[in-house]
Amino acid sequence: MAAKKDLKIALVGNPNSGKTTLFNLLTGLKQKTGNFPGVTVDKKSGMLKLPDGRIAELTDLPGTYSIYPKTLDEQIVQEVLLDQDHPQHPDVIIVVADASNLKRNLLLFTQIRDLNIPCVLVLNMMDLAERRKLKFDLRSLAIDLGVKIVPTNSRSGVGIETLKNVLVQELKTPKKPFYPVKDLAEQTIEEIKSVFNLNEDYRAYQYAQQNVRLSFLTEAQREEIEEIKRNNGFYDVPTQSQEVLGRYALISEIVDRNIKTEQANELSLTQRIDKIVTHKVFGYAIFAAILLLIFQAIFAWAEWPMALIETSMADLSTWVKEALPAGVINDLITDGIIAGLAGVVVFIPQIALLFGFISLLEESGYMSRAVFLMDRIMRSFGLNGKSVVPLVSGMACAIPAIMATRNIESWKDRLITIFVTPFMSCSARLPVYTLLIALVVPQKDVLGFINLQGLVLTSLYLLGLLAAILSAWVMKFILKSRERSYFIMELPGYKLPKWKNVGLTIYEKSTTFVFEAGKVIVAISIILWVLASYGPGERFNNAEEFVLRELPESATEEEFENALSAYKLEHSYAGRFGKLIEPAIKPLGYDWKIGIALITSFAAREVFVGTISTIYSIGADEEDELTIKEKLAKEINPRTGEKMYTPALGFSLMVFYAFAMQCMSTLAVVYRETKGWKWPFIQTIYMSAVAYLAALATYNIFS
Repeated sequence: MAAKKDLKIALVGNPNSGKTTLFNLLTGLKQKTGNFPGVTVDKKSGMLKLPDGRIAELTDLPGTYSIYPKTLDEQIVQEVLLDQDHPQHPDVIIVVADASNLKRNLLLFTQIRDLNIPCVLVLNMMDLAERRKLKFDLRSLAIDLGVKIVPTNSRSGVGIETLKNVLVQELKTPKKPFYPVKDLAEQTIEEIKSVFNLNEDYRAYQYAQQNVRLSFLTEAQREEIEEIKRNNGFYDVPTQSQEVLGRYALISEIVDRNIKTEQANELSLTQRIDKIVTHKVFGYAIFAAILLLIFQAIFAWAEWPMALIETSMADLSTWVKEALPAGVINDLITDGIIAGLAGVVVFIPQIALLFGFISLLEESGYMSRAVFLMDRIMRSFGLNGKSVVPLVSGMACAIPAIMATRNIESWKDRLITIFVTPFMSCSARLPVYTLLIALVVPQKDVLGFINLQGLVLTSLYLLGLLAAILSAWVMKFILKSRERSYFIMELPGYKLPKWKNVGLTIYEKSTTFVFEAGKVIVAISIILWVLASYGPGERFNNAEEFVLRELPESATEEEFENALSAYKLEHSYAGRFGKLIEPAIKPLGYDWKIGIALITSFAAREVFVGTISTIYSIGADEEDELTIKEKLAKEINPRTGEKMYTPALGFSLMVFYAFAMQCMSTLAVVYRETKGWKWPFIQTIYMSAVAYLAALATYNIFS
């Protein structure tokens, strides 16, 4: 008997059906994120061990309401299902449906069923359906739909083992289609089946409906389909409307026959909560309070693990310095690599907390309410309500946030959202903010319970939001378009967060942040160490002579070593480059050392901290075990003789980083999404100008 082959399984469902929660339950940590071939749409896949010993590759396809795509993400679902040669074309499909809202969810299922791909229908959120007093006749429903049905509750894990057992069974495809689409265009369907050697009526029908969109068709094939349509008088839109209405009529009849409700006409708990959290006044106050609570917690809860990491990295540097023989390799590892990495690793607790809170808001169902609430404000600034999703996501990372704009149908609204999203303070800015806030903002409470440092951090995030919506308002008048945009969004029911999902999100996002940033940090730290450790000309090569001339005869050995380190750094390649740009940044209060950090952080914003760490490690005494925060606090401005990092300088730098476009990865994504360098170039010039002018004003106000 031949061994059964491994399976490719696709997870498909409507948004907010609990599909991703189910995916996490089935795959756990055995999952990875990449891109679908040829596009920048995220692909989440994982490995699932089936009861018969086979390993299945499970792919979580983007959420969609039907096989007719309105956005780029939804188009991927269509491509995977219709292109039988697609690398992710599944052997089996798990269709996830919200059991409490089955009529709407079944449209997608019936379309997939008619493609004759073996599938299982998962009725998820059964606990919510029971709370709504819905009674299911599952046996009759399975017969009517012609499919195996597995009731689940992905939050508690109920039904997961049953689903795995069903997946190893032989899943037969029904002989009759759910909806007789052939009645709508028999001749067109028959001709396309013949030309393309297709077996399913519905697949041929979709070729006719979507021939312009399907990227796997050649130009000649599209033209051939177009000719078949013309010859048979096939019109896309009216035929599609007739199909969808016909499907809903059948769905409604089946659901009414198999699902009964005992629900009274009283308001549900979700509706009662929504009356408060989406209120025109209280809703905004609650949203502001939640944001303030998050940023307060980021400072308060992360303080002791950050201090532990910071001390550990300093101890590691000291241990390596003593363990390895003195020389270039020792200096490179301790002053270059370890010092640079310390600037990233120390912020893991705050990054983890930020992503954890965002995950909690999404898991609980509140994030959708925040988006709905903010839509009222966004529209007056020329943004689509759907623009709020990328803007809120931008607080984590601008890259997936910009990719999330694919859900916006209007070209104008999408372009404006892409343009302003980088103003939102992402997690990469958090290390810069927290370092500078710790330096110049005292650790004390306002009104007895509000942490002042947390309040400043909240203000920086709100400053980014303000810059984004004002820029959008300006662009509304610059860009011209006749398109009208609409905002349609489903508000899911409230539920307790599933802690495993929150944990997976924290783990995945934190490790991605550290490793992605870490690669850049290590590369830049090594380059920067070389540039800061070596220099051209007589002044660098004969540094000891020049320092001895300038120092008084009474100077101690320690003072001489400190002066020599600082002198060599100033006349190194990095120091000379910093001096070159110093005149441009001097009005902002910055010196050549900060100038180097500004330039290197164009690779990624968080590199600022690693660069500063490397610069001050090189310029410090070899026996100096101070942390980067302590080193910066002791830095003296040679022009004034006072502390370098004053409130004026600190706030100026914070404002600069709040506005500046300093992320090459974001620029690359903007290039891919706008298909050209025009908008990334305009975006960089505009944001840099705003950052410079705002930082200049801030420095002068606080000086």
